[in-house]
Amino acid sequence: MKNLEPKGLWNSFYSLTRIPRPSGKKEAVSQFLVDYGKSLGLETMQDEIGNVLIRKPASPGMENHPGVILQGHMDMVPQKNSDKVFDFETDPIEAYVEDNGEWVTANGTTLGADNGIGVATAMAILADKNAVHPPLEAFFTVDEETGMYGAFDLKGGWLQGKYLLNLDSETEGELYVGCAGGVDTTAVFDYEPVETEEGDIALRIAIKGCKGGHSGCDINLQRANAIKQLFRVLKEAVVSYEARLASVEGGSLRNAIPREASAVITIPQENYDDVTDMVARWEDQLLSEFEGIEPDMKLTVEEVECPKQEMPEDVQDFLIHAITLCPHGVYRMIPEMPDIVETSNNLAMIETKEGKVTAYCLTRSSVESRKEELQSVIESAFSLAGAKVTFSGSYPGWKPNFKSPLLATMKSIYEQQFGNAPRVVIIHAGLECGIIGRNYPNMEMISFGPTIEHPHSPDERVNIATVQKFYQYVLATLKAL
Repeated sequence: MKNLEPKGLWNSFYSLTRIPRPSGKKEAVSQFLVDYGKSLGLETMQDEIGNVLIRKPASPGMENHPGVILQGHMDMVPQKNSDKVFDFETDPIEAYVEDNGEWVTANGTTLGADNGIGVATAMAILADKNAVHPPLEAFFTVDEETGMYGAFDLKGGWLQGKYLLNLDSETEGELYVGCAGGVDTTAVFDYEPVETEEGDIALRIAIKGCKGGHSGCDINLQRANAIKQLFRVLKEAVVSYEARLASVEGGSLRNAIPREASAVITIPQENYDDVTDMVARWEDQLLSEFEGIEPDMKLTVEEVECPKQEMPEDVQDFLIHAITLCPHGVYRMIPEMPDIVETSNNLAMIETKEGKVTAYCLTRSSVESRKEELQSVIESAFSLAGAKVTFSGSYPGWKPNFKSPLLATMKSIYEQQFGNAPRVVIIHAGLECGIIGRNYPNMEMISFGPTIEHPHSPDERVNIATVQKFYQYVLATLKAL
């Protein structure tokens, strides 16, 4: 990987793969970027929460041009295959070039190209003495993936540039001029556990092998939500085979479509064969329903040690109904751009712990009123079931400006360089542009990047040729501005 072109970019990305940097663990990577800026002799600052700003003087003759900010986030989504032994807080990412020489990926984990490639691009340009550019700032934020906290805590007046190039998009040839806002929903069922019926046995039913993916970019791909599919099975087990729910777990991050989920149920001994037959039937049905989408999905059942306690029957039933009612997936497309999602929800996680079952959602929309509408739908589903519902982490969308001079310049440069027009789009994912724009309302912004497939999943990979193309485009844009 370190021998790929442009070498400065790929060497910087390799260095980032050596630093554990899951969201919430920012200290090492933030200090790494501070040390990097200082090693280049550049003005380098770090704020109270770990955001890093590095300033590079303009090239000769461009001192009076408006400043440009290269912006990306330093954290990555920690996802791994269930059979992969890996600690995201201590282990370096095992990145490698695929055999066909077209992609860089990782061994059984997320790669961190989201947004490591963007950060590495800015690092390479800071070090490139041949790059021609106006006054330049590289701005790296912390904890974007779990709540965009770095952007939220950005001080007004810290940034000086007029133009911001957000390097955090994932399809080469597309210029993003708007994005969805989002809000987190947490629904908690409190209960007093009851004793398990004497003579019952326990089974663990699990779904694994789903593709998962980014809950914004991939939400329209009709991939299976492991939690939703598991609860279809659990509902039949409860209704038809006297099953009782002891615990349920699924998903790992709000912004990742759940790939795996499992539940421990108790049943009368005499229903063992019926339940195992039911699970086999459901596996066939799910594979048929998701044919061509989820070829590796598996539904398993195994006998486990019987727990001493389980959920009360009414809580179990209300939980099953609430999860069944909770929307997941696309809620509405943009009428003027019918191939782009406007509003969606990701039923992201569920966990059982100490007399509580907690479900977590992330709702996105580029229309604030539609976001609020879907919030209300989710709140009703869980509130009617007796859960306590709270909302947090709301962030605004980024309203597009199709008349932006920056957009016109970047479209022209792309056509000159590559012979075709870029696609101008709105992304159904959270970008930091909307939040940064609250403190800097006159700043013009564009988001773009190379092609990254399957972000937020262990299948994540970045296309090598588009990284080269992207880097050339960034350099040409800086020179033109």
